[in-house]
Amino acid sequence: MTKIRANGIELEYDETGPASGIPFLMINGFGSQMTSWSDEFRQSLSGAGLRFIRFDNRDVGLSQKWHGIVPDMRAVLQAVREGRKPDIPYTLNDMAADAAGLLDALNIKSAHIAGASMGGMIAQLVALDHPAKTRSLISIFSTTSDPSLPPSSPEALAALTTPPPAQDRASVIAHGVKGRRTYATTRFPFDEQRAAALAGAAYDRSYYPEGTSRQYAAILAGPPRTERLKSLKVPALVLHGSADTLLRPECGRHTAQCISGAEYHEIEGWGHDMPPQMVPLVSAFIVPFVQRVEAARKTAAVAAR
Repeated sequence: MTKIRANGIELEYDETGPASGIPFLMINGFGSQMTSWSDEFRQSLSGAGLRFIRFDNRDVGLSQKWHGIVPDMRAVLQAVREGRKPDIPYTLNDMAADAAGLLDALNIKSAHIAGASMGGMIAQLVALDHPAKTRSLISIFSTTSDPSLPPSSPEALAALTTPPPAQDRASVIAHGVKGRRTYATTRFPFDEQRAAALAGAAYDRSYYPEGTSRQYAAILAGPPRTERLKSLKVPALVLHGSADTLLRPECGRHTAQCISGAEYHEIEGWGHDMPPQMVPLVSAFIVPFVQRVEAARKTAAVAAR
């Protein structure tokens, strides 16, 4: 892992797979570090010939922080309701510019842009704001943020927004495990030991709840992407789980409906997480999709000669 300057800020990133492989940029979700997804997922894609690039979003992990700026969430929501610009330090569009800037810093002209949850929102904005950088969009258990969509379950929303009772390592881990259970995959047994290990590793690497408050403000302030996605011209793959209680399956369906020609797959029993057992199922959709897009790009390039 190493730092790189992109879009005027410092981002922590790493990459796996052949340097000459197909560029694949993975964008993480709300408050999560680039190390939060399983190594099995990263290796399944890099092993298929993809140059798998991941990074810590701004304000999380080892990337640049916006210390001391604490948004007033009530004021943010009030401004959104009244159609005013909220007072927040950055937006999801700024975070999309970070992702595009990382590709520039790595001298990558374009990549397959994938994102999960909030990362999917950011990936959508990379495709919309930086289409030349986007070979395809892969939106994973994410949403258009349309207000007509069903809300999270009360338990899942509380898990996302309620702080732990204390800031010590044991309390944070216990709180994180309890929360994960509310939106976990039901297709396989919940692995409490693994969830605790992930929460502990994240705490040890960088526990920074102040940053997640600013990311949450950016999510709340972001306008729905419904109409903009209808104009999207890049190939799109949308993946969602039937058991997702944080962003309901309707969110994934709506995302796919908004994007002309989007490929949609809803996986039975998948929640808002990525246990190792899900990796082969998810990769089995992503790898062939990327290969089809690459084949089409080559065909188009030959025809243009």
